[in-house]
Amino acid sequence: MPSENSHHHPYAALKIKEFKYFITGRFIFIMGLRMTGTVIGWWIYQLTNSPLALGLVGLSEVVAALSFALYAGHYIDKNENRALLLRCVILYLCCVLCFLFLSDPSNKSLTPWNIAMLIFGIIALTGVIRAFSGPTFSAMIGKIVPKKLLSSAATISSATWLTGSIIGHALGGFFIALIGIHYTFFVIVFFVALGYILLSRLSPKPVIAHVSQNTWRSIKEGIKYVFKTKELLGALSLDLFAVLFGGAAAMVPVFASDILHTGPMGFGWLNAATDIGSIITVTALTVFPLKRKQGRLLFYAIGGFGVCIIIFALSKVFWLSFLALMISGCMDGVSVVVRGTILQLKTPDALRGRVMSVNSMFINSSNEFGQFESGVAAKLLGIVPSVVFGGCMTIAVVVATWFKAPALKEMEY
Repeated sequence: MPSENSHHHPYAALKIKEFKYFITGRFIFIMGLRMTGTVIGWWIYQLTNSPLALGLVGLSEVVAALSFALYAGHYIDKNENRALLLRCVILYLCCVLCFLFLSDPSNKSLTPWNIAMLIFGIIALTGVIRAFSGPTFSAMIGKIVPKKLLSSAATISSATWLTGSIIGHALGGFFIALIGIHYTFFVIVFFVALGYILLSRLSPKPVIAHVSQNTWRSIKEGIKYVFKTKELLGALSLDLFAVLFGGAAAMVPVFASDILHTGPMGFGWLNAATDIGSIITVTALTVFPLKRKQGRLLFYAIGGFGVCIIIFALSKVFWLSFLALMISGCMDGVSVVVRGTILQLKTPDALRGRVMSVNSMFINSSNEFGQFESGVAAKLLGIVPSVVFGGCMTIAVVVATWFKAPALKEMEY
């Protein structure tokens, strides 16, 4: 356990042995999860040649995740978290094994669209798993790390999550080019299994919350807490609408294949560009934490994110597209740190599962519904105009929120 004077050090939480197991296991699991997302995006577009199909991937996951999110928070607070987390990882491993079977080139009995429909079904199952696993990961931090180190732990958690995401995206593209889609799933199976082994080193966590046996009453406690904590609600809402309209990640396979004319390797790097930018920012903010005016910086960052999305949409050059996405990730990194820190500091231990589940609903809504919105917009407007429209809407949301939410603008922690 770190000394009383060490908690100001940005890496103080890493002195806790169990936190190191948690962070490493989560890092490897996220790496495998992001590799899966990269492979699925490329695979679906190769099967269907349809931007709308890419949007349906997001819709498949988010509908399932949101359907179970609120109940998941109640269940997480009511049950031992380590066992639940390990069950989620095992179930996700089973889904990857299904992808492995479907991607076998010897399967000649299924048409491309039959395979795509089965992929959508499995993705829906991963959405249900994610409804439980994501909030459990977040809730575990507060049970492993003492409150005085939560700010340090939240930033380190964000940094390792983003690093795993970057490496997973890049390795996904690399392995598709090197060994093909089918054999890449073998690599993913290895990573997810290794993550399970490391996470199994954690000790069981006692149930802190006195959760109401009435499920709906218990769920409402978490919802009410989020809505009455204005700083938390404001940060989540701004991020939700900005990413909902401005997320270009779903259309990266189309830009990589049809506009920039790059192969799987270039696709993997484009997919990782946003996370590379995010980790640059998160690493910098770990060493040099934000001291003042975090609310204003959040607005500036999300506005800059929208500008970068417009540049990406209009670019015809790979390096400019990569740079635009990377800088958008730098902007998003500010949002990740501010939102994550507020979430950990403002959430009581007894409500962690339920509040983290409400948070996951905002994140799932912005990312996956944003993916679906991108697919539909691309179908209706065309690929480039749809992404330009999304960037413009992000800027409009920032401007509107600036005037409508003065408390968020002046927020500091």
